[in-house]
Amino acid sequence: MNKLFYALPWLIMQTLACNAQSEATTPTDSTRTDTLAKVNWQAPNWQAPNAKPTLGAKTELLIQSRWFKSTFIGVPLIVGGLIEKHQDRKFRQLRNDFLPRFHRSLDNYTQFAPAALMVGMKAAGVPSRSSWGRMLLSDALATALMATTVQVSKSTTHVWRPDGSNYHSFPSGHTATAFMTATMLSKEYGHLSPWVSVGAYSVATTTGLMRMANNKHWLSDVMVGAGVGIISTEFGYWIADAIMKKRGLNTADPHDDTRLWSTSPSFFGFYSGFNLPLSHYDINDGYSFETSTGTTLGLEGAYFINRYVGVGSRVSVSNMRLIINGDEAAENTLDYYAAYVGPYFNLPLNTRWSVSTKLLAGYTCYDNTNVAGLTIPSNSGWGMGTGVSLNLRTHRNLGFNVFLDYNIQPPHSIDSSEYLHIMTLGAQAAIRF
Repeated sequence: MNKLFYALPWLIMQTLACNAQSEATTPTDSTRTDTLAKVNWQAPNWQAPNAKPTLGAKTELLIQSRWFKSTFIGVPLIVGGLIEKHQDRKFRQLRNDFLPRFHRSLDNYTQFAPAALMVGMKAAGVPSRSSWGRMLLSDALATALMATTVQVSKSTTHVWRPDGSNYHSFPSGHTATAFMTATMLSKEYGHLSPWVSVGAYSVATTTGLMRMANNKHWLSDVMVGAGVGIISTEFGYWIADAIMKKRGLNTADPHDDTRLWSTSPSFFGFYSGFNLPLSHYDINDGYSFETSTGTTLGLEGAYFINRYVGVGSRVSVSNMRLIINGDEAAENTLDYYAAYVGPYFNLPLNTRWSVSTKLLAGYTCYDNTNVAGLTIPSNSGWGMGTGVSLNLRTHRNLGFNVFLDYNIQPPHSIDSSEYLHIMTLGAQAAIRF
């Protein structure tokens, strides 16, 4: 009652102020939409003047801070890459199994593609966030930060490349450049459409995957390189903003969160995780094998028709380590690729957090496998899967989630009738649209 006593006069005053403003001016439809968004966004702050900030309010203050906006993608990528480093050889085995002779030079050019598009759009007169001078200053600072960080790290860590060509593997300079230029494009033109950011980061991700496919970098090199590229751009723009103030600033922050409550949970992201087989599996009637952890890489996305129900798919390549006579050798792997599709379900907890699940059906194909001199004939078939994820939406078009998926896959061999039960634990960075 005491809180209501203090809050009620405040609410009445706000209502009268809004009414007075509406009588003084006739807003356009867009102004009404912006006002409605801001009122809804501020609604959780209706509390007594002396009340302590809630946990949600504190979280929102943190997320809205410049420090968080500059590091919320890059830092997790760098930390995740350092944690994953001891699993590099397992992820590299995926490349050796599926693309052993892959060699393309396209990644030498795709790393600069977002920057080329940004300059081209600017030259064509498409309105951007910054003037020419402000944009060039921001990008020059970002490039200097990225290049210095990459070169110092390469010269001090002395990590051998997977192909053994030299010891300048960590981190990936191509990937750092690609994600730096993608962030530049997103900052300058992300306000036009979320698909600008989707396209930019898709090209950057492709560059990083090609560095792995070309056997030039480990997965940890690519993840840390991506984080360095993003953070360098964020800090480059931050420094330029401090220098330039309001001069040459054409648009506001493209990551406008005032309408976050009304955005769709549709997403598209890079899927990666660790496979955890749940039991031994039969090779045939006379043999069985033990299993160890494996890895999976792929893409996942879903389109939601409302905030709760959507349809999506997942495509992935995976492996699973086999233990033969106590030996978990690199060559003892069961490789497979899969494509699944089905309904996705989302439960919003508040404007930023949600829990989602899915029910998928799809097709899995296994490669021929040689284990301890025994050839396992390949098989393919239908399976199904589900999973649960906890999602954090950091901006209107960016988010993270951690997931635990459970898949029932067809028998890996035509000589076996035993289905495989596999858990996959992982994390995902996703574009929201």
